[in-house]
Amino acid sequence: MKRVSSRVGSLPPYPLLAIKEKRRVLEAAGVDVIDLGAGDSDLEPPAAVIEKLREVAGDKAYGRYGFQAGLPAFREAVAAFMSKRFGVEVDPWKEVLPLIGSKEGIAHLPLGFLEAGDVGVVPDPGYQAYVGGITLAGGVAHEVPLRPENDFLIPLEGLPTAIAERTRMLYLNYPNNPTTAVAPDSHYADAVDFCHRRGAILLQDHAYSEIAFDGYRPRSILEFAGAADVAIEFHSLSKTYNMTGWRLGWAVGNAEIIGVLSRVKSFMDTGQFLGVQAAGVAALDSWESWVPGNVAAFEARRDAAVAALNAAGYSASSPQATMYLWVPVPRGEPSEAFATRALEQEGVVVLPGSSLGAGGEGFFRIALTVSEDRLKEAATRLGRLL
Repeated sequence: MKRVSSRVGSLPPYPLLAIKEKRRVLEAAGVDVIDLGAGDSDLEPPAAVIEKLREVAGDKAYGRYGFQAGLPAFREAVAAFMSKRFGVEVDPWKEVLPLIGSKEGIAHLPLGFLEAGDVGVVPDPGYQAYVGGITLAGGVAHEVPLRPENDFLIPLEGLPTAIAERTRMLYLNYPNNPTTAVAPDSHYADAVDFCHRRGAILLQDHAYSEIAFDGYRPRSILEFAGAADVAIEFHSLSKTYNMTGWRLGWAVGNAEIIGVLSRVKSFMDTGQFLGVQAAGVAALDSWESWVPGNVAAFEARRDAAVAALNAAGYSASSPQATMYLWVPVPRGEPSEAFATRALEQEGVVVLPGSSLGAGGEGFFRIALTVSEDRLKEAATRLGRLL
């Protein structure tokens, strides 16, 4: 075995990898598996998106290198979306950057700003790209448990002084994966103030900005006073438009931060296929007419799953946003053990909270990625575990 770098050796296991292999074995044995693990919906993208890709796929102009500039129309569509949706005006060439999915931008950003030993404050549990990017850049990920008593927010005033003084990046993700929590305006304002005082970058992962229910409308971090000086926000078409495999997103925010990320990426990739970016324009153009119906489908799934889980003996609450449920594991059972029983005994894939960080212990995540009937069937099966 070749010697592995200490940075790679420090990476935590990635969620879902072992679960997928177990699922494969069970399905090969004829088990009907209901997969509620990955946030990968079975719903379709907008028809206009598919038609646009078909239209441009044979055009050689779209098959050339896009580099970091990407498709001008996509940059302009992003700027128009930010203006219409959040009231935030951005320069499409200096404050917007197309990404090959928001994940790669999130993971690459620390390479532009962290020195060895610099701290990135991240939510625990949280998206593994946060810890992975910081670790591979040589920084230190300080994981802050997200607990119910703190409304699943990061208590910034509770950070140890030694950590706060070394913090160069602060990661927020609201609406939150996996806890489904939303943040009040005061939390965003406090985070902006913290980053100003510490000379830190505020990274807001806004992948779930459009999947919100009951009249709730998530805000952009860039709406808050002072955020334009310290913040960068990441958006994705994956969840809003059911385009997980298309790998298209964008970063928006402070021009200097965007410029550094673009420079890092220029050594890592040559941009997303311009045809996919053209399809992204079609997606953003369909926001007003198409997204509400897609959100309504997730809302119906949320309501069906919450009712069925509660009827089965669980304590499931109804979230204001995201495509997940964050459910307490009953009877104090370790979340990984519970998830293993759910899969092996009942053929239901759920994500143990501990797989997304030690702070997730005591919970499991359900993704609303299958039909209402399948969610009800999954709840019935999970009820047999109690």
